[in-house]
Amino acid sequence: MRLDLSDVRWRKSSRSDEHGGSCVEVAGVAPMIGVRDSKDPDGPKLIFNAADWRAFTHRVKTADYDLT
Repeated sequence: MRLDLSDVRWRKSSRSDEHGGSCVEVAGVAPMIGVRDSKDPDGPKLIFNAADWRAFTHRVKTADYDLT
């Protein structure tokens, strides 16, 4: 499935900073969620279904993906 993301409204993560730090943007693309790097808006995008997005964000919040 190929989604048209040209008119999608992207929101920058509240964890991103104005100095070019970790910039992630998300967009609702019903019924999916799009994710992209704000420093490369024309670059690749990840598309999640709602259940996978909830599982991913839960694991990030609980530090399952903490690489430090």
